[in-house]
Amino acid sequence: MAFHIAGLSFVLAACHDNPKVEPGSQPYGFEVPANFPVPQENPENPMTKEGIALGRLLFYDVRLSGNNKISCASCHEPKLAFSDGKALGNAGVSGTTLHRHAPALINLAWAGNGLFWDGGSTNLESQAFGPLTAADEMHQDLFELIEELNIVPDYVTRFKAAFNEKITSQNVVKALAQFQRSLVSASSRYDKYRRNEPGGNLSPQELVGLQLVQEKCQGCHVGELFTDHDYHNNGIDADFSNDALEGIFQGRFRVTYKTADIGRFKTPTLRNVALTAPYMHDGRFERLEDVLDHYSEEIKTSSTLDLKLPEKGLKLKAEEKKAIITFLKTLTDQEFITNPEFSRP
Repeated sequence: MAFHIAGLSFVLAACHDNPKVEPGSQPYGFEVPANFPVPQENPENPMTKEGIALGRLLFYDVRLSGNNKISCASCHEPKLAFSDGKALGNAGVSGTTLHRHAPALINLAWAGNGLFWDGGSTNLESQAFGPLTAADEMHQDLFELIEELNIVPDYVTRFKAAFNEKITSQNVVKALAQFQRSLVSASSRYDKYRRNEPGGNLSPQELVGLQLVQEKCQGCHVGELFTDHDYHNNGIDADFSNDALEGIFQGRFRVTYKTADIGRFKTPTLRNVALTAPYMHDGRFERLEDVLDHYSEEIKTSSTLDLKLPEKGLKLKAEEKKAIITFLKTLTDQEFITNPEFSRP
């Protein structure tokens, strides 16, 4: 059963270990929730108030797309915990349906083991170049983007304040990364329960669900972040021989070329999971009930099936499934999805 932590948090200063903060910019005091681990900092891109504010503007700016109609927020809506509510989106410039589900953007300051469903990007800075330039997503020419931003005096001033430099594509992705690292979700009812704060009461059924999640799910959905940031074959398919589209259907294998990584995809967080349907890397499950049915009775066996999963499934009882779902809803963070600092400027 979970234990309570006093309702404290501490500030991780952006100048910790003396990362370079540009003249004229103000270090951002990153507040680490009391029940969370301390995240690793990126000394090459220390968070500043100016950098985060700039990243927020860019995140919602349609200039980042080739047709000036699509922003990052087009596929990452705050009210959906920065997901898009679609199995496979088609909001990109080409209108083509994508092959993977748009992930939610939650607690990315702790994401230190690769981004994308297969870990094809090492950090948020390099990750941003993917959707910015992809033909079926934002399809932006980076040289044209810099020209467009330079026309806006406010952007010229803001880039100078944040990075003490002119506008560059490298600083565009740095600003976006800073904003995304600021998207911390730690004010759900579960968190208040863990920190013994007002409003943190869990019902008997929710407590049963919490215990079941700890027993059945936390092999991968670990700790307070509810993810191990690792890659697993969770038995949704048995055949991964389709190597089309540069191996996009083969999971982590397309990055590492290690046989053991065939069919392994990144563990998403369970935080705000009631808001981020549909589920899995291809959005195949519409409801949480479908997800639990899969883990309970529908595991497909293959040579790389994660050893934490019994081949015949978890065999959950109906009341256990209900208790788990009831608990998972306590991970919904209304303060996160309505935080004015995260919304459209």
